Amino acid sequence: MSILFHRGVSAALGAAALFGAGTPFAKLLLAHASPWLLAGVLYLGSGIGLLIWRLASRAPAVRLQRAEAGWLAGAMIAGGMLGPLLLMTGLAGMAAADASLLLNAEGVLTALIAWFAFKENFDRRIAWGMVAIVAGAMVLSWPSEARAGALWPSLAVLGACLAWALDNNLTRKVSVTDASFIAMTKGLVAGATNLALAVATGASWPSAVVLASAGVLGLLSYGTSLVLFVIALRHLGTARTGAYFSVAPFFGAVVAIGLLGEPFTLQLALAGVLMAIGVWLHLTESHGHLHMHEPLEHAHEHEHDEHHQHAHADGTPVAAKHAHWHRHEPVVHAHTHYPDVHHRHTH
Repeated sequence: MSILFHRGVSAALGAAALFGAGTPFAKLLLAHASPWLLAGVLYLGSGIGLLIWRLASRAPAVRLQRAEAGWLAGAMIAGGMLGPLLLMTGLAGMAAADASLLLNAEGVLTALIAWFAFKENFDRRIAWGMVAIVAGAMVLSWPSEARAGALWPSLAVLGACLAWALDNNLTRKVSVTDASFIAMTKGLVAGATNLALAVATGASWPSAVVLASAGVLGLLSYGTSLVLFVIALRHLGTARTGAYFSVAPFFGAVVAIGLLGEPFTLQLALAGVLMAIGVWLHLTESHGHLHMHEPLEHAHEHEHDEHHQHAHADGTPVAAKHAHWHRHEPVVHAHTHYPDVHHRHTH
């Protein structure tokens, strides 16, 4: 099977496509609502939409372990509360084009934290792939006239990037949990936070049509995208997922050509080439060696493959995918793998 059909890779690219494609549509809505209030409605729309979906589909209740609840709470505080607040603080004192350029730091910081704080495996190929993707994103967002912003607004935007990078890494710690639950919870918290901050700063409410449109857009571009992002975290690890997700601006720029009539430029072509090189370097990665799995207990959807050889209480074999609390016994073997939830070993 082609690496493009690897569940983690397709989920990461799908998340990037949905998030990036939503940007031009959000730009249309900005004519009728303030940026901060719109951000709140988009997040809240994703949370409410996923809540309705979980209720309608009778999704099983999620019971987080104490450690998992702590990781998720930290992710929501960093990404749902601090991130938006710092970004809006920075935007108040600098041009949007300059801020968009600084926002490329999120992918870099996500990878650096994953590699050096959480000890996620990487090699020279993965590092150069990340460099190429981020370089493409910088080319795409580079303003026509570079301006030196004030120090504190720039630091605030970089602080927002750091908050979201922490969010990405902390979310990976709970990525084995139901992805729709994680996305729903983060959407509700981030949406309520952004709306409260927007209203507190005097933002006025748009029409019901604009609110409804933003809510639907949020469910697709933020909620569904975040579900796919969490799935990718589960299968690829944080840095690789962040690298694939960094191509989102390219998808947004392509959609903007048809939706907003924006021109196809040499800048977009160059960005596409750089990002394609970076994605290719990641897609052609092959990492395999003899490694040991420590004893591990958790619950997630799985099938009885080489990493899931356990008996069920009633003694009946299960061929299809299923989910339950299970234990991984120690095992030593060698095969090609990503730094997924079952391969968080040291090198």
